Amino acid sequence: MSKGNIYIVSGPSGSGKDTLLAELFKRIDNIFFSISSITRPMREGEKEGEKYNFISKEKFISMIGNNELLEHNNYVGNYYGTPKAPVLKASEEGKDVIIEVDVNGAAAIRSKLSDTVSIFIMPPSFEELRKRLSGRGTESDEVIAERMYKALEEIGRAKEYDYIVVNDDLDTAVNNAVSIILSNRLKLDKNLNVIDEVLNNVKS
Repeated sequence: MSKGNIYIVSGPSGSGKDTLLAELFKRIDNIFFSISSITRPMREGEKEGEKYNFISKEKFISMIGNNELLEHNNYVGNYYGTPKAPVLKASEEGKDVIIEVDVNGAAAIRSKLSDTVSIFIMPPSFEELRKRLSGRGTESDEVIAERMYKALEEIGRAKEYDYIVVNDDLDTAVNNAVSIILSNRLKLDKNLNVIDEVLNNVKS
Protein backbone atom coordinates (compact mmCIF):
# COMPACT_ATOMS: atom_id res chain seq x y z
CA MET A 1 0.00 0.00 0.00
CA SER A 2 1.36 3.42 -0.97
CA LYS A 3 1.43 6.34 1.42
CA GLY A 4 -1.27 8.98 1.28
CA ASN A 5 -0.39 12.49 0.16
CA ILE A 6 -0.10 15.28 2.72
CA TYR A 7 -1.86 18.46 1.58
CA ILE A 8 -1.17 21.86 3.10
CA VAL A 9 -4.14 24.21 2.57
CA SER A 10 -3.88 27.93 3.25
CA GLY A 11 -5.89 31.01 2.40
CA PRO A 12 -6.57 34.41 3.90
CA SER A 13 -9.59 35.30 5.96
CA GLY A 14 -12.40 35.86 3.47
CA SER A 15 -11.14 33.30 0.95
CA GLY A 16 -13.81 30.80 2.01
CA LYS A 17 -11.39 27.96 2.70
CA ASP A 18 -13.39 26.52 5.62
CA THR A 19 -16.56 26.26 3.50
CA LEU A 20 -14.57 24.82 0.61
CA LEU A 21 -12.94 22.17 2.80
CA ALA A 22 -16.27 21.19 4.34
CA GLU A 23 -17.64 20.53 0.84
CA LEU A 24 -14.47 18.72 -0.23
CA PHE A 25 -14.81 16.23 2.61
CA LYS A 26 -18.34 15.43 1.42
CA ARG A 27 -17.12 14.58 -2.08
CA ILE A 28 -13.98 12.54 -1.52
CA ASP A 29 -13.20 9.47 0.56
CA ASN A 30 -10.15 8.11 2.37
CA ILE A 31 -9.09 11.53 3.59
CA PHE A 32 -7.98 12.67 7.05
CA PHE A 33 -8.23 16.16 8.56
CA SER A 34 -5.33 17.18 10.80
CA ILE A 35 -6.68 18.51 14.11
CA SER A 36 -4.63 21.34 15.60
CA SER A 37 -3.66 21.54 19.26
CA ILE A 38 -4.31 24.91 20.90
CA THR A 39 -4.12 26.37 24.39
CA ARG A 40 -6.83 29.03 24.27
CA PRO A 41 -10.21 28.39 25.95
CA MET A 42 -12.92 26.71 23.91
CA ARG A 43 -15.35 29.18 22.32
CA GLU A 44 -19.10 28.88 22.09
CA GLY A 45 -20.07 26.44 19.35
CA GLU A 46 -16.70 24.68 19.27
CA LYS A 47 -16.32 20.99 20.06
CA GLU A 48 -13.28 19.14 21.34
CA GLY A 49 -11.63 17.16 18.54
CA GLU A 50 -13.69 18.67 15.72
CA LYS A 51 -11.15 21.21 14.49
CA TYR A 52 -9.02 21.67 17.61
CA ASN A 53 -7.78 19.74 20.59
CA PHE A 54 -7.76 22.08 23.60
CA ILE A 55 -4.74 21.41 25.82
CA SER A 56 -2.80 23.13 28.60
CA LYS A 57 0.19 25.38 27.94
CA GLU A 58 2.33 22.98 29.94
CA LYS A 59 1.35 20.10 27.66
CA PHE A 60 1.96 22.20 24.54
CA ILE A 61 5.41 23.30 25.70
CA SER A 62 6.21 19.65 26.40
CA MET A 63 5.17 18.78 22.82
CA ILE A 64 7.52 21.46 21.48
CA GLY A 65 10.40 20.10 23.57
CA ASN A 66 9.73 16.53 22.41
CA ASN A 67 9.60 17.53 18.71
CA GLU A 68 5.98 16.36 18.46
CA LEU A 69 4.81 19.26 16.27
CA LEU A 70 5.23 19.93 12.56
CA GLU A 71 4.72 23.64 13.17
CA HIS A 72 3.63 25.90 16.00
CA ASN A 73 2.95 29.53 16.75
CA ASN A 74 2.19 31.79 19.69
CA TYR A 75 -0.59 34.30 19.12
CA VAL A 76 -1.73 36.70 21.86
CA GLY A 77 -0.32 34.41 24.53
CA ASN A 78 -1.90 31.22 23.19
CA TYR A 79 -0.12 28.39 21.39
CA TYR A 80 -1.33 26.79 18.15
CA GLY A 81 0.28 23.84 16.41
CA THR A 82 0.03 20.76 14.20
CA PRO A 83 0.80 17.43 15.92
CA LYS A 84 3.15 15.28 13.86
CA ALA A 85 2.15 11.73 14.85
CA PRO A 86 -1.49 11.69 13.61
CA VAL A 87 -0.45 13.16 10.24
CA LEU A 88 2.31 10.63 9.62
CA LYS A 89 0.15 7.72 10.88
CA ALA A 90 -2.73 8.58 8.53
CA SER A 91 -0.34 8.95 5.59
CA GLU A 92 1.30 5.59 6.36
CA GLU A 93 -2.19 4.03 6.35
CA GLY A 94 -2.70 5.26 2.79
CA LYS A 95 -5.00 8.16 3.65
CA ASP A 96 -4.62 11.59 2.13
CA VAL A 97 -4.14 14.23 4.83
CA ILE A 98 -5.40 17.82 4.87
CA ILE A 99 -3.54 20.31 7.08
CA GLU A 100 -5.20 23.73 7.22
CA VAL A 101 -2.58 26.24 8.30
CA ASP A 102 -1.39 29.79 7.65
CA VAL A 103 1.49 30.70 5.34
CA ASN A 104 4.10 30.63 8.12
CA GLY A 105 2.93 27.24 9.35
CA ALA A 106 2.94 25.97 5.76
CA ALA A 107 6.56 27.03 5.31
CA ALA A 108 7.54 25.30 8.55
CA ILE A 109 5.85 22.06 7.49
CA ARG A 110 7.46 22.13 4.04
CA SER A 111 10.87 22.47 5.71
CA LYS A 112 10.24 19.23 7.63
CA LEU A 113 8.30 17.18 5.07
CA SER A 114 9.64 17.21 1.54
CA ASP A 115 6.77 15.39 -0.16
CA THR A 116 3.82 17.65 0.68
CA VAL A 117 1.40 19.14 -1.85
CA SER A 118 0.36 22.72 -1.10
CA ILE A 119 -2.85 24.48 -2.16
CA PHE A 120 -3.60 28.18 -1.72
CA ILE A 121 -7.25 29.25 -1.69
CA MET A 122 -7.49 32.63 -3.38
CA PRO A 123 -10.33 35.19 -3.35
CA PRO A 124 -11.24 36.27 -6.91
CA SER A 125 -10.40 39.94 -6.36
CA PHE A 126 -9.42 42.58 -3.83
CA GLU A 127 -12.92 44.06 -3.91
CA GLU A 128 -14.59 40.70 -3.37
CA LEU A 129 -12.30 40.04 -0.42
CA ARG A 130 -13.25 43.39 1.12
CA LYS A 131 -16.93 42.65 0.47
CA ARG A 132 -16.74 39.26 2.20
CA LEU A 133 -14.95 40.63 5.24
CA SER A 134 -17.30 43.61 5.53
CA GLY A 135 -20.37 41.44 4.94
CA ARG A 136 -19.93 39.63 8.23
CA GLY A 137 -21.18 42.74 10.01
CA THR A 138 -19.49 41.75 13.25
CA GLU A 139 -16.26 43.73 13.11
CA SER A 140 -15.22 47.38 13.18
CA ASP A 141 -13.64 49.19 10.23
CA GLU A 142 -10.31 49.04 12.04
CA VAL A 143 -10.47 45.26 12.42
CA ILE A 144 -11.54 44.84 8.79
CA ALA A 145 -8.62 47.01 7.67
CA GLU A 146 -6.25 44.90 9.76
CA ARG A 147 -7.67 41.68 8.27
CA MET A 148 -7.33 43.13 4.76
CA TYR A 149 -3.70 44.01 5.39
CA LYS A 150 -2.95 40.52 6.69
CA ALA A 151 -4.86 38.90 3.82
CA LEU A 152 -2.88 40.82 1.21
CA GLU A 153 0.35 39.90 2.98
CA GLU A 154 -0.63 36.21 2.78
CA ILE A 155 -1.69 36.48 -0.87
CA GLY A 156 1.76 37.91 -1.59
CA ARG A 157 3.19 34.53 -0.56
CA ALA A 158 0.84 32.44 -2.71
CA LYS A 159 3.73 31.81 -5.15
CA GLU A 160 5.21 29.47 -2.54
CA TYR A 161 2.38 26.97 -3.21
CA ASP A 162 2.01 24.18 -5.77
CA TYR A 163 -1.59 24.95 -6.71
CA ILE A 164 -3.85 28.01 -6.68
CA VAL A 165 -7.62 27.53 -6.36
CA VAL A 166 -9.63 30.70 -6.94
CA ASN A 167 -12.79 30.58 -4.85
CA ASP A 168 -15.19 32.67 -6.93
CA ASP A 169 -17.88 30.06 -7.53
CA LEU A 170 -17.84 27.56 -4.64
CA ASP A 171 -18.86 24.51 -6.67
CA THR A 172 -16.15 25.15 -9.26
CA ALA A 173 -13.54 25.77 -6.57
CA VAL A 174 -14.42 22.53 -4.76
CA ASN A 175 -14.29 20.58 -8.03
CA ASN A 176 -10.85 22.03 -8.73
CA ALA A 177 -9.57 21.06 -5.28
CA VAL A 178 -11.00 17.55 -5.66
CA SER A 179 -9.30 17.28 -9.06
CA ILE A 180 -5.94 18.09 -7.50
CA ILE A 181 -6.33 15.30 -4.96
CA LEU A 182 -7.63 12.73 -7.44
CA SER A 183 -4.92 13.51 -10.00
CA ASN A 184 -2.20 13.09 -7.39
CA ARG A 185 -3.65 9.68 -6.52
CA LEU A 186 -3.02 8.63 -10.13
CA LYS A 187 0.68 9.49 -10.15
CA LEU A 188 3.13 6.71 -10.94
CA ASP A 189 4.71 6.49 -7.49
CA LYS A 190 1.27 5.92 -5.95
CA ASN A 191 0.48 3.03 -8.29
CA LEU A 192 3.66 0.98 -8.55
CA ASN A 193 1.99 -1.77 -6.53
CA VAL A 194 -0.76 -2.03 -9.17
CA ILE A 195 1.83 -2.51 -11.91
CA ASP A 196 3.69 -5.12 -9.86
CA GLU A 197 0.47 -6.97 -9.08
CA VAL A 198 -0.47 -7.25 -12.77
CA LEU A 199 3.00 -8.37 -13.77
CA ASN A 200 3.19 -10.92 -10.97
CA ASN A 201 -0.14 -12.39 -12.00
CA VAL A 202 1.14 -12.84 -15.54
CA LYS A 203 4.30 -14.59 -14.31
CA SER A 204 2.34 -16.95 -12.07
